[in-house]
Amino acid sequence: MAQLLKGADVVAALGERMANDIELLKSKNVAPTLAILRVGERPDDLSYEKTAMARCEKNGVVVKNVALPADVTQDVLMQNLETLNNDAAVHGILMFRPLPAHLDENAVVAALKPEKDIDGITNDTWAKVVAGLGKGFAPCTAQACIEILDYYKIDAKGKNVCVIGHSLVVGRPVSIMLLGRDATVSTCHVFTKDTPYYSKNADIVIIACGLGEFFDTKYFSPGQVVIDVGINWSDEKKKLVGDVKFDDVEPVVGHITPVPGGVGTVTTSVLVSNVVTAAKNQTL
Repeated sequence: MAQLLKGADVVAALGERMANDIELLKSKNVAPTLAILRVGERPDDLSYEKTAMARCEKNGVVVKNVALPADVTQDVLMQNLETLNNDAAVHGILMFRPLPAHLDENAVVAALKPEKDIDGITNDTWAKVVAGLGKGFAPCTAQACIEILDYYKIDAKGKNVCVIGHSLVVGRPVSIMLLGRDATVSTCHVFTKDTPYYSKNADIVIIACGLGEFFDTKYFSPGQVVIDVGINWSDEKKKLVGDVKFDDVEPVVGHITPVPGGVGTVTTSVLVSNVVTAAKNQTL
């Protein structure tokens, strides 16, 4: 049986790591504050918002919700973002994407102050992640993958890593971050001709495709580390499942994250940690 890389243990470690910073901020009468900017009421956005708010409350981070209707105009959205940008009491801004098609998402992202970009969506932040400058914040889900590897002392240096999925949220940033740790990274996507070849020959496999239980044993080899980022609802099983066919793959590989209880659990804690760090950077 594989060792389960449970998110709860990583979350606890992150909580201990940020506790001193939170107390320091409180001693300076600073309340670390996250603003959530949401357009419309997409179920996945609402679910993440609820989880993020609960995690913030547990760690003493204030949340300010700005919910706008799905038919909001570009001008009104930009005005709301500008208000949050200029509010010294707000240290981090989380904007749910994708935005409705009638809005210019690139313009909104470009207007977000980089120092308040706690989910790594601005070009300024991207440049720092690519350059490995150690400044700014990587996308929270990508950082969550790294936090799991670090907590369980899985060193990527010199390892072959296969990342399946090349989104700006997970696949591309986590590939770049692992290159920065001297891993040899193959990034596979829908146009990759033989994904099983790359995944079976990797030491670490990170999957973020949004394909419920698509990846079965033909993609894996004994002893591998598997980080399953996928969170999908299974009508058949009436529960959340990952991108990996867990029941078949778990007996084969060496380490694997469960779904739920894995990467998603850590992602919200990374978000909170980023808000705390942003508050320190802006006020101390």
